Amino acid sequence: MIDCIIIDDEQHAVDVLEHYVEQVPYLNLIAATTDPVTGLALLDDLMHGVVFLDVQMPNLTGVELLKLIKRDTRVIMTTAYKEYALDGFEHAVVDYLLKPIAFPRFLKAVSRLTTTVGTLQTATNGNDAFLFVKSEQKGKLLKVDIQRITFIEGLGNYVIIHSDGQPPITTFLTLKYVYEHLADKGFIRVHKSFIVSLTYLTAVEGNVVRVRNDDRSIPIGNAYKQEFFKLVNSKLLSFQAK
Repeated sequence: MIDCIIIDDEQHAVDVLEHYVEQVPYLNLIAATTDPVTGLALLDDLMHGVVFLDVQMPNLTGVELLKLIKRDTRVIMTTAYKEYALDGFEHAVVDYLLKPIAFPRFLKAVSRLTTTVGTLQTATNGNDAFLFVKSEQKGKLLKVDIQRITFIEGLGNYVIIHSDGQPPITTFLTLKYVYEHLADKGFIRVHKSFIVSLTYLTAVEGNVVRVRNDDRSIPIGNAYKQEFFKLVNSKLLSFQAK
């Protein structure tokens, strides 16, 4: 999950962004404010997250606030004035959104918070297990430790790899293709849209499972129940009186 904060002096703009954030599974809104000074204080609690920051605000403009933000906080700027884009990009913001913001354009911006990849290569070396993903930058490969993957979520024509303590990575691959590479490495498919790590699986509650360090409930699909519960029952300890 990527934590995010919204800072915009117009309540309507805040409402729109809040609604958009709710539609994206890997975004978690922790605060929103129309007061830039309050927003600056809120940013102290934002670790490796993203702030949606309006440019034109009273008392403290978005560009002024941008100069005060910690380097590990990513910024997506919003404004009704196209000419302000240059100021934002000079400060290495993730993206610039022109109001009124359409949802598809919002999705394009937040997709840059994750790493978009196009190929998957796995490798093992002794006790090390990892996979490589190809990033948007030509010639750049990113290493992902398989041992840290908690679960993988399928969304349409792409999947999101969730890892312990790391931001999610978005890849334009099918869940079936990914599972073929991970099925023998401690993962099991529990739903048409989910693969979970057996290492991070912490509980089975009826028709859902839970994984460590994530509060969501991952459903168990009917097509995957038999194989999943066969595995669970093979590890089940139960007391039998003699």
